[in-house]
Amino acid sequence: MNIFANLQQEYLKAQRFRKRTIQAVRFFILICFLAVWEITADLDIIDSFFFSSPSRIIRTILQMANDYSLFHNIGITLLETVFSFVLIVLISLASAMLLWLLPSFSEVLEPYLVMLNSLPKSALAPLFIVWLGANTTTIIVAGISVALFGSILNLYQSFKSTDEEMEKLIYTLGGTKWDVLSKAILPSNIPTILSSMKVNIGLSLVGVIIGEFLAARAGLGYLIIYGSQVFKLDLVIMSIVILCFIAVLFYGIIGLLEKHIKRAA
Repeated sequence: MNIFANLQQEYLKAQRFRKRTIQAVRFFILICFLAVWEITADLDIIDSFFFSSPSRIIRTILQMANDYSLFHNIGITLLETVFSFVLIVLISLASAMLLWLLPSFSEVLEPYLVMLNSLPKSALAPLFIVWLGANTTTIIVAGISVALFGSILNLYQSFKSTDEEMEKLIYTLGGTKWDVLSKAILPSNIPTILSSMKVNIGLSLVGVIIGEFLAARAGLGYLIIYGSQVFKLDLVIMSIVILCFIAVLFYGIIGLLEKHIKRAA
């Protein structure tokens, strides 16, 4: 018994060491990249006017933080992204459930969903402006449109591929189709739903930025367009860097939620 306990401890120790090593390597790569970027900009190997540098980005952040305009723009983009993401999750889950409950309905709509998912969403953004106006609603709709149809199709196909034996067992015991959905389909597809959420949070951020390019008066997408128009490229690259951190933050939050659900299960 002690041998197995020791082996388990050694395995867990090795896993922790591997995880720390991976994190250290990631941090090392980031530091090296920033150092090379700063040094090449200082030595004029690259033109810092066009490519900026870490020090110039930090100065831009501090300047905008002093008048709180940075936090205002970040907050707007965060709120729009979160709102779009929540709507994507709710609408896609409800739609996939409805398609599974009504097979004939799904056979009619599935080709249209595939077609809508294949459309270039950036091409729809100007139409949203004409239909809805240059406002926050347009930006949120743009954020939803990027991920919604793909998410519905992904969840619906996952629902259809659930173990048929489990479904037959529930029907044999007198269960209804709703019982199959609530007791078999949804619980067994929680990993797929969480995986879809990981993808959708990034896509909703992309959609929101596309919307802000065209219809915003504030937000990180607006800063990117404004900075490129007046050739303040430090502002553009700063906004892109912040967007990278926001994407990582969102992905990490969904990852923590996934771990919590797995432990609870």
